[in-house]
Amino acid sequence: MEPWLATTLLFVCLMGGIALGLPIAFVLAGIGVIFTLFLWGFQGFLMIALTGYDKGTDFILVALPLFILMGNFLEVSGMADSLYEMMYRWIGRIPGGLASGTIIICAIFAAMAGISGAATVSMGLIAVPSMLRRNYDKRAVLGTVAAGGALGILIPPSIIAIIYAALAGISVGQLFAACMIPGIILAIMFIIYLTIRCLIQPKMGPPTQERYTWGKKFSSLRAVFFPIILIVLVLGSIYFGVATPTEAAGVGAFGALIACALHRRLTWENVKIAVQRSFSISAMIMWIVFGSFCFSRIYSIAGASELLTSLVVGLDISPMGIIWAMMFIFFFLGMFIETSGICLITIPIFLPIVYALGFDPLWFGVLFTVNAEMDLITPPFGITLFWLKGVVPPEITMGDIYNSVWPFVAIQWACLILIMYIPGLTLWLPSLLTTMR
Repeated sequence: MEPWLATTLLFVCLMGGIALGLPIAFVLAGIGVIFTLFLWGFQGFLMIALTGYDKGTDFILVALPLFILMGNFLEVSGMADSLYEMMYRWIGRIPGGLASGTIIICAIFAAMAGISGAATVSMGLIAVPSMLRRNYDKRAVLGTVAAGGALGILIPPSIIAIIYAALAGISVGQLFAACMIPGIILAIMFIIYLTIRCLIQPKMGPPTQERYTWGKKFSSLRAVFFPIILIVLVLGSIYFGVATPTEAAGVGAFGALIACALHRRLTWENVKIAVQRSFSISAMIMWIVFGSFCFSRIYSIAGASELLTSLVVGLDISPMGIIWAMMFIFFFLGMFIETSGICLITIPIFLPIVYALGFDPLWFGVLFTVNAEMDLITPPFGITLFWLKGVVPPEITMGDIYNSVWPFVAIQWACLILIMYIPGLTLWLPSLLTTMR
């Protein structure tokens, strides 16, 4: 089959399956199986079996269920309660202080958990009722929790970064380091926006009236000791080459279990909830990973990769113009498709083009991850928005949540543009860590 015909058929089948609403894993794997059968007959199934075995036993991917388990243990540990109380005592009297504190807590959870759901659910249960009782504007409250929870996909350890690194064949530790500074910058941008907005419009986030002694304030700092230890153990061991990401994920999962015990939440019911959720999420991701590799293998062998790369590189468009087009494709797909599915569909197609244009895959990986974070809170199908709806008071509608996120989406776009045109924000820390080793 001619490469142009194979490319056309592959993309028509892919778009058709997505448009029909079929599960991404089955669309990708089904296309891979059908095209393999059509091109090589039943003997081609050996390639699919070997691909599944090769990727299913990849040591890097073992980190996925461990980080997911870590995040689920942290969600049921009750750690968010004590962190929120600490922020409430220290910065509650600042205009918008509770909203800014929520962003900080979400960033801390992001650096511990690797998934966005833990912070979103915890802050939806704790911060939303607390801020609403203190007359915070509903839009500011909902947008803060949604955007803060989404930081878990950018600030390492990040599940989507692990998947991207496995696809791109780059170091997970290097990609984690590349995402760190952009993640901190984005959190700071959220806080600056909330502070300025609440100073200009005091009704958006009025300061609290409660006062606390310095003794009570300092006693509340105990809440950050264990999170700091856990972050240092997990990320520090990766950055300084003490442990692989998979080994660090095991340490993190055990540390999160200890956190449950310290907060007296280590019950059989909580363990059961954490393990069941982790198993369900891990199984979903691994099926998508398997389907993606089946699709990308047939995509490559059929010559579609080389054809598309040569066509795009040959266009009379600047390299940054092509990157912009990719960003808009990511953003559009994120309105309808889950982030891991977007990664596994697009990255095998886009990466050869990125390499051919001479861009750094680490830099591009951070661009994708920021875009994936945007996708989590972009209507109509941003998954974080549905997690938030599941835990907020019943009088809050889905329309309220949709209307609350747009300022934060704009801030995420601003951060994305900043990273696109100042690559040093992503590449400086990985190069520094490489030098230190």
